[in-house]
Amino acid sequence: MTVKIGEREYRLMTLMAPPASGHAKLIESDCYVEGYATTFGSPYELWPGYFEQVDRHALDGADLGDVIFQYDHEGRVLARNRNATLVMRPDDHGLLVAADLSKGESARQLYEEIINGLVDRMSWAFVVAEDSYDHETDTRTILKVKKVYDVSAVSIPANDATDISARSYVDGVIGERSRSELARRQRSLGLKVRTLAPKEVIEK
Repeated sequence: MTVKIGEREYRLMTLMAPPASGHAKLIESDCYVEGYATTFGSPYELWPGYFEQVDRHALDGADLGDVIFQYDHEGRVLARNRNATLVMRPDDHGLLVAADLSKGESARQLYEEIINGLVDRMSWAFVVAEDSYDHETDTRTILKVKKVYDVSAVSIPANDATDISARSYVDGVIGERSRSELARRQRSLGLKVRTLAPKEVIEK
């Protein structure tokens, strides 16, 4: 799902979770969670019949400075990369995120909710610098991300505006397609008129 507020876009993804036993941690913490904020080259449904994917190099050169970890994109800061309690590492699969949720009561409470399965989704907020749209497959590809603002554990359902904003984006695509089709038909009609005009003149 997607929501866009101003320039920022938000995506609902699979939740961070405690790593499997024996898995190497990116941060030493007793309240450690990790997961992928997004995956690369894997289309997901943005709206029924419309898709989106993130290019493998979309985060090359992106501003990942001072990103924060929150709950529902608001309230207390539970971790941040500026103080080394949040790590983000793009790899061949996607944007790997790891967080230390031990540095405050709210963070530890969220950790308990995650390991107990009460919170089971996450989202990230970012600004797109460049994208493209394939009208044959109805797929948007995010080519460049300008800035990542935060990653958040989120409640279910997510922000009620997600569906509305996703539909708004798709409506824009449909509108653009309709205008292009109308322009094509007008051009085609214009050619027919120019073709018929001499004949009409002769008949008169």
